[in-house]
Amino acid sequence: MPDDDTAAVAALADDARRALYEFVVAQRAPVGREQAAAALDMPLHRVRFHLERLERAGLLEADYARAPGRSGPGAGRPAKRYRRADREVAVSLPPREYDLAGSLLASAIDAATATGEPVAAAVARVARERGRALATRGGVPAGDALDAAAAALAELGFEPHREGDVVELANCPFHELSRAHTALVCGMNASLIGGLVEALAPGAVHARLDPAPGRCCVVLEIGPSAG
Repeated sequence: MPDDDTAAVAALADDARRALYEFVVAQRAPVGREQAAAALDMPLHRVRFHLERLERAGLLEADYARAPGRSGPGAGRPAKRYRRADREVAVSLPPREYDLAGSLLASAIDAATATGEPVAAAVARVARERGRALATRGGVPAGDALDAAAAALAELGFEPHREGDVVELANCPFHELSRAHTALVCGMNASLIGGLVEALAPGAVHARLDPAPGRCCVVLEIGPSAG
């Protein structure tokens, strides 16, 4: 989620914390507090504080283990060890969703290869199906149909702005791709948003292509599609 990613990146703003993170991820095995403190010549209490902060931010994961060769009643308590979390963190301003675009296009190409379906048709179908799935991911927002659709698109980074019975989308999460492959990506975008509003507000809102400088190529309007 964007807010979680922003918090994770903010956790690395501290120089000591960033140095600890870089040290941990550079090691092939999980790192204990004492090992990190010795390697970075940092007081143990500071290392403990920063490692815990990185764990809470979701950047590191931890487990407990005794040092190699130590076992039995006299071996002491297992020590906490840290490693890189199995999570990707990315922050983009304005928001971008290139992973979503890549997933849609890869799924469409797989389907086209397997069935012989034309690629453009597969892209439109897969994107519309994904839009329907995204519409129900967090439940239906409160409010009228157009506001509900706008709220769902805001979660995807489209930056909707409503003027009367029309919602324009100030940001395209696939911006660079749409510049290089306009027809393909704008068609995919229209299908994705179309599927979302069909599932979220059937018959009450429709999406249509309406390219214009400085915004997404799709707008939302009250009423059923004329197509």
